[in-house]
Amino acid sequence: MERVADHAGLRFPRRQFPRVKQPRARSQPRPAIAWFRNDLRLADNRALLAAVRAHGPVIPVFVWAPDGEGAWPPGAASCWWLHQSLGELSAALQAKGSRLILRAGPTLDTLRGLIAETQAALICWNQRGEPRLRTRDAKLEPALRASGCEVKTFCSSLLHEPANTKNQAGKPFQVFTPFWKHCLDRLEPSTPLPAPARLKAPASWPTSLRLAELKLEPVVNWAGGLRAAWQPGEKTALKRLRSFLQQRLATYEVERDRPDLAGTSTLSPYLHFGEISPRQIWHALQEQAGCVKATRGKVFRDSSRAGSSSWRQSRFLTELGWREFAHYLLYHFPDTDSAPLRAEFSRFPWRSEARWLRAWQRGLTGYPFVDAGMRQLWTTGWMHNRVRMVVASFLVKDLLIPWQEGTRWFWDTLVDADLAQNTLGWQWAAGCGADAAPFFRIFNPVTQGEKFDPAGTYVRRWLPEIGRLPNQWIHKPYAAPAEVLAQASIILGETYPEPIVSHSSAREVALEAYAKLKRAG
Repeated sequence: MERVADHAGLRFPRRQFPRVKQPRARSQPRPAIAWFRNDLRLADNRALLAAVRAHGPVIPVFVWAPDGEGAWPPGAASCWWLHQSLGELSAALQAKGSRLILRAGPTLDTLRGLIAETQAALICWNQRGEPRLRTRDAKLEPALRASGCEVKTFCSSLLHEPANTKNQAGKPFQVFTPFWKHCLDRLEPSTPLPAPARLKAPASWPTSLRLAELKLEPVVNWAGGLRAAWQPGEKTALKRLRSFLQQRLATYEVERDRPDLAGTSTLSPYLHFGEISPRQIWHALQEQAGCVKATRGKVFRDSSRAGSSSWRQSRFLTELGWREFAHYLLYHFPDTDSAPLRAEFSRFPWRSEARWLRAWQRGLTGYPFVDAGMRQLWTTGWMHNRVRMVVASFLVKDLLIPWQEGTRWFWDTLVDADLAQNTLGWQWAAGCGADAAPFFRIFNPVTQGEKFDPAGTYVRRWLPEIGRLPNQWIHKPYAAPAEVLAQASIILGETYPEPIVSHSSAREVALEAYAKLKRAG
């Protein structure tokens, strides 16, 4: 009989130990990296869901690499918002059994390091449209594939892909109305995707920086007004959308131009940071119109109203269309972030007046509607859209200061500082962009205030030093009788500035400068 080895002096026949078949070790799926950028949400996040559908562990990652954004790294107000938003995203991921890995450094090196560290088989991200980032991403994809990692990218921040939309001549649209009509005739965004129920965690997590180590919040605590005005994050974005649709959508057409009323959605920073997607807003408008219904997370069309498209003509959806148009233009004309689309404006005789620029930035121009807007911006990181148009017109047409100066100031102080929309807005105001207001359209800061802030409510909120003026004079204190100023405790030039320019005279100077530009051809 065959024997086995001696154990403690005992010998046992081999047949007394039947062979036990060992289970074959299963190879665990390699992780997928979900790279978060300006898409700080879990719902309707196509890159995140692609990582989940790989059926392996998911490693959510955010990489802080401002140097990779060229001339447009996030401004101070944007950095404040980003800090809060990353904190909200981290908490949301923890509730799903996951966590957010924070890294800083050159993007390619950082992602390569993570792939090597985690043995990730897949990396997914949502595209960004800024020219510098598109160029960088085009280099990232082949480099990461060369590292042995599959790459999947998605267009998740817009309703349509800019590259696929052209006019009948095969060229980019430069006028909004035909662009948006073209989009509406062809657009039917798919139903937004729900957030994943759970995220599978890896066997071990890669190391992560603490949020404070990114140093996004300002050293000097000037952000008290931002904290009072905003609560970043996906939950708040969805809450604001629901509140707007229920309480203000019906009056939006009438009240959207009134800064003294709460008539707008205030969703712009949430859209910029991707805490809500345009598809979610599109679908919510459809549902509000009764064209679709939602039941237990499922969406179906109401056949009785499926043909109704009146909601597509709503002013609020049109404003979403302007956002699409801004990103479309920057995609096709990538130099317009700093250069005029209409090349002749590169010869415009702009002024360099540091004193006037500083007065405009600080809200000390002597025109209350302009000053109220600039102080609202400095305090809250946001400004009503009607007022944005007026303060921009004042800078480039009353003061003849280059629109690029306004772009840079807005970029640093706005919580919704979006490169495409900032570019479109300032080139529109300066008359040098696509579908721009003609240069000879110069907003009168007094009549604009009287029309859109008739009781002076907005001005009084941001300029309390002139709050005791009667409505008749609240938008033009420089014209008020001496006794009225005395009763309101106002000393022009001391408690509130006199106008830094005469609007009527400045208007004539601007029109003459434009006429010379046209004559020069």
